[in-house]
Amino acid sequence: MPIIKSAKKAARQATKRTEHNVEIKKNIKAAVKAFKAKPSAKTLSHAQSEYDKAVKKDLLKKNTAARRKSALHAFAKKSGVKLA
Repeated sequence: MPIIKSAKKAARQATKRTEHNVEIKKNIKAAVKAFKAKPSAKTLSHAQSEYDKAVKKDLLKKNTAARRKSALHAFAKKSGVKLA
């Protein structure tokens, strides 16, 4: 356990941030799982939106999200989803 006051605060902040990041990653996984279970333009849009939120909050790098979104788009195309 930290002894210094600033170290205690840093530890609290780290646990909060970790919980927040885990929640965002769970949202991404749930959105992708929902899309793969029932591919549609709406679920694709939601999954891509979750990736964009993660990039905005510096949880994922921009190119990582772009690569994963591209894979989702390819899956949608293969599944025959009509994209607007």
